[in-house]
Amino acid sequence: MIYKKKNILVILKFILIFFLFTNLEAKNIGKFFSGNNYSNYFSGIISLNDDEYQNSYNFFTKLGGLEENHFNYSQNYLQTLVSLNKYTEAYKYSKKLEKKKLNSFESDLIIGIYYLKNNKLKNAKKYFLKLNNKNSKGSIKNLLSISLINWVDFNDLNFESSLKVMNSINPRYNNLKKIQTVFLHCYFQDKNTSQVFQNLVSDKSNDFSRYNFFYANYIFSKGDKRKTLNILNKTSDLFPRNLLINQFKKDIDENEKKSNFNKFDCENTSHVIAELFYITSNVLASEGIYNPSNFFLSLSMFLNPKFVSYKTLYAENFYMNGKYQKNLNIYKEIKKHGQIYDWYASKQISNILIKQDKVEQSINYLSKVFSSINYPSIYELFDYAEFLKNNDQFKDSILNYTKILKKINKNHKLYPDVTDGRGVAYERTGEWKKAEKDLKESLDASPNQAYVLNYLAYSWIEQGINIEKSLEMLRRANDIKKNDGYIVDSLGWALFKLKKYDEAKKYLQLAVRLMPSDPIINDHFGDSLWMTGNKIQARYFWEYVLKLDDTKEELKNKINLKFSNGPKV
Repeated sequence: MIYKKKNILVILKFILIFFLFTNLEAKNIGKFFSGNNYSNYFSGIISLNDDEYQNSYNFFTKLGGLEENHFNYSQNYLQTLVSLNKYTEAYKYSKKLEKKKLNSFESDLIIGIYYLKNNKLKNAKKYFLKLNNKNSKGSIKNLLSISLINWVDFNDLNFESSLKVMNSINPRYNNLKKIQTVFLHCYFQDKNTSQVFQNLVSDKSNDFSRYNFFYANYIFSKGDKRKTLNILNKTSDLFPRNLLINQFKKDIDENEKKSNFNKFDCENTSHVIAELFYITSNVLASEGIYNPSNFFLSLSMFLNPKFVSYKTLYAENFYMNGKYQKNLNIYKEIKKHGQIYDWYASKQISNILIKQDKVEQSINYLSKVFSSINYPSIYELFDYAEFLKNNDQFKDSILNYTKILKKINKNHKLYPDVTDGRGVAYERTGEWKKAEKDLKESLDASPNQAYVLNYLAYSWIEQGINIEKSLEMLRRANDIKKNDGYIVDSLGWALFKLKKYDEAKKYLQLAVRLMPSDPIINDHFGDSLWMTGNKIQARYFWEYVLKLDDTKEELKNKINLKFSNGPKV
């Protein structure tokens, strides 16, 4: 069945590409294509869209000369080359296109970036100017071209003139303007650089937490270790999951010198532009546009290959596209860049193994990595405890949650999460009194946790206790987290237990709409139908539950007893 679905998807992609192809440019290239050429071209595009860059490269290289008749071919081929880190080959092919007067935004960009990397700024500017002529105002490419031209020009301008250029950027791009302004101060080593950095990272209009790293990096380059650590510690307290910050801090703490990784020099134009490409890539990825995102990200890695942060986004893009083997390869590379990156990458690898139905291997792998950490932080302990709990290793997770609780007080930001996690683990091991105590303490520390409210209330409902209080808690949870299937189901089930069947049916019907394949939710709705006189419909839903793959035997047995006399109330 999986094989058939995959082939249907490929056929649909082929039809879509063929439709676009025949309607746009078939008249121009009909003479070029033989049967094999058609196959290679379409296979190349499908491979590119599937992030199978080596395959697309193999197909596209068989079609030399097609660029003269089909403009899109050269764009796809260049994207493939850049994604494979074949930058020199991409540069040579782009020059070939230029000679034939077939250059495009991508080819001009690649030539310009290649010259920039080799510090030939005047040559780079020539091609960046071409980019500006090719795009309408307001497009992301147009904004990039303006930024590229500006940064090449700054090499020949003084700080005051450069700042005027920067201030002329359209206010529409204010956030990017703020970031570039900081880098501009740093580029010229202006006396106000530290203050401008401080203003940026303190700006509440957007999340600029990433730029605490660049701020600390700048201060460290000035030899002020104390202030650097102060910035890192404050940022780590506010954003405890920030990889850039935590690894930098670890490097300084352990090595007394800056790591060779995450190297960034704000006086290096290539490094600044690499960060601009990263921003572009991140925006595209957030919109689910992964292929162009990878293209710009590859250019970032070309311009600053030692900046590990770029590789993490690259891996995330492949993960979102289900390319788990590519994930594994990238994360294995990331693991080499320090303890913080090692743990981060190991967690991702373990998640990929679970996606591949290798749960036991995943547990053994992450447990081995965790045991190799000499002094795990509270957050590493928490990550491991959560991983164990989520993979049914409840007793081991309880041990690790308990270790954390011995290290923190009730005011610590992790306290609600740790008591919640341990409470769930206790409940799953049948230690209800301990579970109830932990869940209550989690809510005492942070009362508006919708899922904790739901978990505790539903547990009470299943035990037939505190039903009225549970209903009150679930109404609050539903107000906090609108249209969550689990919470809506719990709310409906509380009403059912209070014999408010008509009102219960309303919520349970909504829960089914929100989560149509959940066995328990469908079973609950079936019960509400029966109790409101809709017995035929109730049997229909129970029969549906019996056919669901995720329905457990215990539930099936309960349902089979309900067909004649309905649910026990």
